[in-house]
Amino acid sequence: MAVTSAPAPSSLASLSSLPDFDPRHVPVVGVDRHLPRVAPSQTTPQALRQRFAAPPAWEPEVVQEKSFSSRSPAHAAVLVPIVLREQPTVLLTERTAHLSTHSGQVAFPGGRADPEDASPADTALREAYEEVGLEPHFVEVLGSLPTYVTGSSFIISPVVALVQPHCVLRPNPHEVADIFEVPLAFLLNPAHHQRHVFEWQGVRREWFSMPYQSGPKNHYIWGATAGMLRNFYRFLRA
Repeated sequence: MAVTSAPAPSSLASLSSLPDFDPRHVPVVGVDRHLPRVAPSQTTPQALRQRFAAPPAWEPEVVQEKSFSSRSPAHAAVLVPIVLREQPTVLLTERTAHLSTHSGQVAFPGGRADPEDASPADTALREAYEEVGLEPHFVEVLGSLPTYVTGSSFIISPVVALVQPHCVLRPNPHEVADIFEVPLAFLLNPAHHQRHVFEWQGVRREWFSMPYQSGPKNHYIWGATAGMLRNFYRFLRA
């Protein structure tokens, strides 16, 4: 499933703005159990450093969502923080419910680029510090994945980095409702990659989800975050 489409008319609504829309209730049309998972040997710190230092020829699977915004495109960056635990994890956030964009959704730390940012990595590190208090000296940037264009006209650069597990986080309560970690092996196993299709007013939209159960709470990873993780899977399997 490649979500690669030309921009749609500005009248196209955001899914989150539709009455009673809940991505958890959209049926699963497929699960990619037939695809191979990423081997643990490919996710060691050294293996990840080598992959970004000499990347293979590959193509991202999820590139551009159907546009629902008439505003000018804006550059942004997110940090894909791989926490170096005995079994590596990915640090994710749940956005607060009152935010104007993607409220309540699971996301990577990140946001809009500032003119003062010298690179997407600078944007991602600055935003990660502002959102969750992650100090840059705990972070080793490995490189970036291809840009991902959201339906809200953000051109996102996913910056992959290794994070020391003893870092101290201080979430910004205005932006972040929760911080949690998901095993990297779970996210890189296609058996957990669910496909969804939703049609509204004649427009077909497709996306991945990767629901993760942690104790009593189900973290519903979908949309742009799941799409970038799917690209990360393709990058490591190439």
